[in-house]
Amino acid sequence: MSTPSKPLVLVPACSRQLGEHPFQIVGKKYLDAVRLAGALPVVVPWAEADELEQWLQMADGVFLTGSPSNVHPSHFGEEVHDTSLPLDPQRDAWTLPLIREAVARGLPLLTICRGTQETNVALGGSLYQAVHEHEGHADHRAPDGAPAAVQYGPSHSVSVEPGGVLADIVGESPFTVNSVHGQAVKTLAPGLRVEARAPDGVIEAFSVEGSAGFTLCLQWHPEWQAAQNPQSMAMLTAFGQACRRWREGHRGAYP
Repeated sequence: MSTPSKPLVLVPACSRQLGEHPFQIVGKKYLDAVRLAGALPVVVPWAEADELEQWLQMADGVFLTGSPSNVHPSHFGEEVHDTSLPLDPQRDAWTLPLIREAVARGLPLLTICRGTQETNVALGGSLYQAVHEHEGHADHRAPDGAPAAVQYGPSHSVSVEPGGVLADIVGESPFTVNSVHGQAVKTLAPGLRVEARAPDGVIEAFSVEGSAGFTLCLQWHPEWQAAQNPQSMAMLTAFGQACRRWREGHRGAYP
């Protein structure tokens, strides 16, 4: 008896310079999260414009990762605020159009941290480049030099907006998340719906209102020790189910 094939999820890579050599890399924790969702992760190196359609045709979902790099602020009409922080214009150049195409097609989309910020920018929104410098907002960055278990440890609660995608998955009760970001949504792009907020009002999750497919964009890092976190597993499961529905709807039933 043949084993049912898993949905294929595109996971865009980041550009990284290691010595004199450029690399395309993806953190293992993100690939593990896609597998926890019941899907097969496909790491995508930077894509040329004429390659994007072929990648999309093979995809049953898109998973946008976090990264040390920030979206270049020129994409939302600003100059770079802190030149010491890393950028990744090569990732920007193809993930922004990828996001617009994925949303237009109704491809299931799950995004984390940088991926959430670039989704907002791709669809016409803007970012705080240093959210902690704006009055009334907390410092959402992780402590410098701390072990990963501390950096990704519980940080603050999020309040879930009633009646939305996130509430349907995890319920409307507040829950605690980690916080490893210096940037955040400033102006939400048209057509996006707030799904959760931090205590200081920062948007922690949003979806594409009226989208033909599943979308959930998260500012925190649910992939961190996801298997031990019931909210993380619920979100990954919902994403995986959406990817399977897409695959069955567009490629026929599983064997």
